[in-house]
Amino acid sequence: MNGWRGASPTARLLLVAVLLTGLTTFMFLPLLAIELTAQGIPAGRTGFLVGLLAFSSQAFSLLSGLLVDRLGPRRVMAAGFLLRIAGYVLLGLGGAARPAPLVAGIVAVGVGGSMLGLSTKTLLVSQEGSDPRTMLALRSTFVNIGVVVGPALGALVYPLGFRYILAACVLSHLVLGIGLVSGRTAAAVPGRTTAKATATAAAAKATGPGAGPGAGPGAAPGTEPDAAAGRPGDVTRWTLLRHWAPLAALGVAYWAIYSQLNVLLPIAANELTGSTAAISVVFTANGLLVVLFQYTLLSRVFRRATARTLLALGFLAFACAYAVLIPLAGWYSLLAFVLPVTLAEMLIGPSLDEQAVNAAALRRTGLALGTMSAAGALGSLLGSSLGGRLLQATRGGSLAWVLLVGCSLAAAAICLLLPKVRTRHA
Repeated sequence: MNGWRGASPTARLLLVAVLLTGLTTFMFLPLLAIELTAQGIPAGRTGFLVGLLAFSSQAFSLLSGLLVDRLGPRRVMAAGFLLRIAGYVLLGLGGAARPAPLVAGIVAVGVGGSMLGLSTKTLLVSQEGSDPRTMLALRSTFVNIGVVVGPALGALVYPLGFRYILAACVLSHLVLGIGLVSGRTAAAVPGRTTAKATATAAAAKATGPGAGPGAGPGAAPGTEPDAAAGRPGDVTRWTLLRHWAPLAALGVAYWAIYSQLNVLLPIAANELTGSTAAISVVFTANGLLVVLFQYTLLSRVFRRATARTLLALGFLAFACAYAVLIPLAGWYSLLAFVLPVTLAEMLIGPSLDEQAVNAAALRRTGLALGTMSAAGALGSLLGSSLGGRLLQATRGGSLAWVLLVGCSLAAAAICLLLPKVRTRHA
C-alpha cells in the first residue's frame, strides 16, 4: 500500500499497535461471554458484564478526548496501556466467587480501550506528510484485520485456557506500551507545525488580532470568523452550530443504523436462510471486503471527493443494503446485502472522523474525535433499544427494512447541511 510506504516511522508503529491490540482484543472479546457462563455466572449477569465493557469504553470517550487535548496523546496512551494491562490481570483474578476484581477489570479494559483508541487516532491524523483520510483508512484496514483474524486465533488458544488469551493481551500491551511511550512518538503530538496549523495561523493573521480560532475560550473548532461581520463571537458560534449539529446527528444516525447488524440482522438472517451460521458468513465477508478495499476506496477511487460527498454516498449505500432485504428472498437477499452495507461502513466511519478533524480547532482534535465517539455511543444505545422494539412490532415482516431505508435516506439528506470542506492532501 502506498499509504504504508509513505507513512512516517511513527505512523507505522502506531498502525502496528492498532493491528496487534485489535488482534488480542478480538481474541478475547468474543469468548468473554462464553468464559463467564462457563464459570457459572448466570446469563443475565453475563449480558450485563459484556454490556458494561462496551459502555465503559463508549461513555468515557468524551472525557478521553478532553484528556488527550489537555495532557497530550502520549500520556493518555500510557495511561490507556496501564489500565488495559491492569484490567486483563484483574479479569484473570476474578470470577463467579470474586465479582469485585471481575467488574473492576471489565471497567478498566473498557476505559483503557477508549483512551488508547482516541490517543492513537489523534496521533495518526496529526502525522506530517500524510492527510487524515489516508491515516484513517489505513487504521480502519488494520482494525478489521484484527476483527477477521482475532476470533480465529482466540478459538485456537481457548482450549488451552482463557488465561492464556489474557496473558497474550497483557504481553502485547506491555511490549507495545513500552515501544510507543518510550519517546518514539514524541514528535507526533498535536501542537507541532502542520499544514493545518500553518493554514489556520495564516487565516488568523489575515483577519487581524483576535479573529482566529484561538481568539478566546468560546472559539469554535475549525472556524474562521468573517471580520466584515463585526461580531466574531456570533459568527463563530453560528459556524460551530452549522457544522457540529448535523455532524453529531449523523454520528448518532450511523451507529443507530449500523447497530442493526447486531440486533435485527442475526435474527433475520436465521429466518431468511434457516441457518444459524448465516450471520457469520455476513460478518466474515464484511471484514474481508473492508481489509481488501478500504484503503484503495478512500485514498484512490474517492481521493478527490469531499467528506460530505462520501457521507451522503455511504448513507445511500445503507438504504440500498436494507432495501434488498425487503423482498425476504432468503440467501439471495442476505448475500446482496453484504456489498452495499460494507460500502456504507467503509465510506461513513472514516469520513465522520475526517469531517470532525477538519472542523476541530488546533489542540482540539482529541475532543472532536471524542465527540464523535460519544455520538456513536448514543446511537448504538438508541439503535439497540429501538431495534428490539421494531422487531417485536413488525413480527419479522418487511416493514422494519422499509423504515431503515427511510432513516438512511433522511441521514443522506442531512449530509447536505454540512459545509463543503475538501480533505487536506499532504
